[in-house]
Amino acid sequence: MGVLNVTPDSFSDGGRFLNVDSALKQGLQLLRDGADLLDIGGESTRPGAPAVSLDEELNRVVPVIERLRQETDQPISIDTNKAAVAREAIAAGANFINDISGLTFDPKMPAVAAESGAGLFLMHTRGRPAVMQQDTRYDHLIRDVLAFLEQSIQAALSAGVEQAKLAIDPGIGFGKDVQGNLKILQQLRQFHRLGCPILLGTSRKSFIGKITGQNQPAQRLAGTLATLALAVAQGVQLFRVHDVRPALDAVRVAWAIREQRLAD
Repeated sequence: MGVLNVTPDSFSDGGRFLNVDSALKQGLQLLRDGADLLDIGGESTRPGAPAVSLDEELNRVVPVIERLRQETDQPISIDTNKAAVAREAIAAGANFINDISGLTFDPKMPAVAAESGAGLFLMHTRGRPAVMQQDTRYDHLIRDVLAFLEQSIQAALSAGVEQAKLAIDPGIGFGKDVQGNLKILQQLRQFHRLGCPILLGTSRKSFIGKITGQNQPAQRLAGTLATLALAVAQGVQLFRVHDVRPALDAVRVAWAIREQRLAD
């Protein structure tokens, strides 16, 4: 999953792809680099990020999705927690909804997902981005995240979303401190019990910088690739990344080692 943020304030690439032409160019490059899916976001979800209005988010993402759909048939995901944005993005050509709230921020989101037939990525977080890092303590981190995601799955199924259209994301960096992120990464196998593919988003995140001393997000590639390889060893299937080509190389090698064969 190639990350395409059309925002002025995303932690890694905010402001780089604000206009439609630059976003289109970047999206097509990510696909040439090997992305299977483009994840387009119009509202930053970095820790402390303020919310944006519905109209502003729509103005950022819909024209980009429309232009990309004219150029490619590859799947597109809309990274949003607003049902109205998801609905308009799907009408413009998106195929998936990537909801960082696991259906908890907008009560209309499950119905939009069900009615549209879109695929649905369900992530765990604790509170909105503006406040999610204020409390990162858990009594039982893995158990709590599993319980949250199980509730998200049930909400989707109850609304009529098909099980086969669901994937789950433990939410690295969303309401977790460094130790929490490391614990989740060490125990990713636990999340297979939910019966859905696992999506992992570690790309360039701050916990990698705290480990490696790399303050600039773009300098965290090596640390990112380490997390991907370890996740492949635990059976993770989906990866949300900024640097598609090196990430693809890393997961292919890790997969070949795990399976003791080359990919078909």
